[in-house]
Amino acid sequence: MSTIGRIHSFETCGTVDGPGIRFIVFMQGCLMRCLYCHNRDTWDLHDGKEVTVDEIMKDVLCYRHFINASGGGVTASGGEAMLQPEFVRDFFRAAQAQGIHTCLDTNGHIRKHTEVIDEVLEATDLVMLDIKHIDDPTHQILAGVSNKRTLQFAEYLHKLGKTTWIRYVVVPGFTDDEGAAHRLGEFIKDMDNVEKIELLPYHKLGVHKWEALGEEYKLEGVNPPSKETMEKIKGILSQYHSNVRY
Repeated sequence: MSTIGRIHSFETCGTVDGPGIRFIVFMQGCLMRCLYCHNRDTWDLHDGKEVTVDEIMKDVLCYRHFINASGGGVTASGGEAMLQPEFVRDFFRAAQAQGIHTCLDTNGHIRKHTEVIDEVLEATDLVMLDIKHIDDPTHQILAGVSNKRTLQFAEYLHKLGKTTWIRYVVVPGFTDDEGAAHRLGEFIKDMDNVEKIELLPYHKLGVHKWEALGEEYKLEGVNPPSKETMEKIKGILSQYHSNVRY
């Protein structure tokens, strides 16, 4: 029987969640409560719709030519994909069996490290790990939980030698701090599995989802970072890693 997962949606020709053109599955459910979340409607673990791996793969294979020709693949994102590791494992195994590249987009907040977590990683070609903030007190304000598990997961990926991109959202007043950028660079600098640091400028594209749910968007008045700010953070992190992009 094909494994069942609960998803929010999927995107057939994504270009920002991994290399090349990608089929992106946005999994339902997340334990972080990021103030700037642009997928606020993915938090509820019981929302979304149930699909099987076979159903998803049927859609993926319709786009295989475009995916492979571009050096792309499939990406499991969210929400948080690792809340449904059995589904992601079987999805990635099915994709790899078809010669399709697999990418895991995760916040690394792994509650319990079980055998299935390793099985997911074995079937993953690339991990995109979101580090919200290197300092735990600020991380708790920004994401609602400690960063301890995320940093432990980053260290585990290094131990495995798993190809990883670090993603860092630059939010004015939170993650544009020079000291924090230096501390993040120090944390990453010896991780030779980290292929790239990807800086993402904060944006307001998801505000309407908060409003639709009748919830307060607490970053009201915070504007996207300037180019100067992005260059500043890039310049700092470039002291620790040779490939920093935004």
